[in-house]
Amino acid sequence: MDLNMMEAFISRKRPKGSSSTSENQANLFLRDGNLDDGDEESTDLKLATLSSLFPTVDQATLLDLLISADGSVEAVINSLAVAGKTEGESPRKRPATSVGYQTSLSSFRKPAHKTEPGSPSVKRRALTKKGQTLHLYTPEDIAAHTPCSIIHNFLPAQEADSLLRELLEEAPTFERQTFKLFDNVVQSPHSACFYVDSLEERERQKTEYLYNGSYLEDIRQITPQMRTVSNKVRPTVNEEIAKRIKHHYPDGKKLKYQSPYEWVPNAAFVNSYQGGSESVGYHCDQLTYLGPRAIIGSLSLGVAREFRVRKIVARDGEEPTGSKYQRADAEGQISIHLPHNSLLVMHAEMQEEWKHSIHPAPVIDPHPIAGNKRINVTYRYYRENFHPKYTPRCKCNVATVLRCVQRKKENRGRYMWMCHAGLTPGKDGCTFFQWAEFDDDGEPPWAKT
Repeated sequence: MDLNMMEAFISRKRPKGSSSTSENQANLFLRDGNLDDGDEESTDLKLATLSSLFPTVDQATLLDLLISADGSVEAVINSLAVAGKTEGESPRKRPATSVGYQTSLSSFRKPAHKTEPGSPSVKRRALTKKGQTLHLYTPEDIAAHTPCSIIHNFLPAQEADSLLRELLEEAPTFERQTFKLFDNVVQSPHSACFYVDSLEERERQKTEYLYNGSYLEDIRQITPQMRTVSNKVRPTVNEEIAKRIKHHYPDGKKLKYQSPYEWVPNAAFVNSYQGGSESVGYHCDQLTYLGPRAIIGSLSLGVAREFRVRKIVARDGEEPTGSKYQRADAEGQISIHLPHNSLLVMHAEMQEEWKHSIHPAPVIDPHPIAGNKRINVTYRYYRENFHPKYTPRCKCNVATVLRCVQRKKENRGRYMWMCHAGLTPGKDGCTFFQWAEFDDDGEPPWAKT
């Protein structure tokens, strides 16, 4: 996680009322999404109507159908009638879902226009609204509505537990980063450690790579179990990249500046979250050594936590003071639940167009091995062409940091090299700035020399 990009954000409480998580979500979606007439009892009335017509279909399924049908009872009736004729029985008859899971939002969505694989996606109605948090659980919904894909039960159970135990032994020695943020010296809200492939690379990292304007002292060689898992993460992430390009990007082509070459994990930040209060605010991960359109494979172990994402909203001109809280909530946020042994792939659009966070948890379900702790391994590909010996140096004679313009419409999507020496407590930086140039494959000019 790139802590120098950390921003505060507003946490919204879930609506009170129903004891069911699914019903809370549906009421929120149907009411705040303006899908009914504003009557808070209208959702209950719709459910009662549907239940009387389809007594064998449980209410959790009916709630999911209402969401996917934009609150239209008629559309749900039509979907159920068609499904009943096709299957010869009442559709989706099952026990009520337990807290923490949902049916896919697309399960009963009426298909729009059939498109060939790789063709531009049909424009979707935004699921999130200002002030809302939409909780997604299924891989298909996460892939459709966020810049991520998820694989549950990624490793054999014994292998995941073995890696968890190995890293739990390491975690007590992890440190919290200290850095400067807006002239204040702050400490990261969780502990972490950086791991690399070899002892040789460890020494290079200690003397050549800067993080938040200074060198890292505690850099370790990846553990034996981390190496084994890395060899499984690599092909899986590359498969997910290929799927993303084929099914979610215009014309089935990679994004501009996205690397066409194989993703090869050769470093990992391991984050440790002790209890529900340890978290990390909204931020983007640093691109400096990964290059533009970076991809990250994130493996979650131990306690399940909420991974929240929100799309960055571009703006015109300067913002008035205090408006960052309004823009942070401008389009709502999406929560992805990360259980033990789940692999989340942050795709090429994530770092430039979205921000992400680990949300504080007022209550957590203890894990049988980890207790109240979450371990998160974020595998990354450090590209040789972005080694600090090649990148521009600022007036402080320090290798610069790579950033992307995200909010100003006139330059959104452009990259820049900037001084980050001032992020180190006790040091002042300079005003160095230089636009960064890359070819369509995300390679810098010096890669061709």
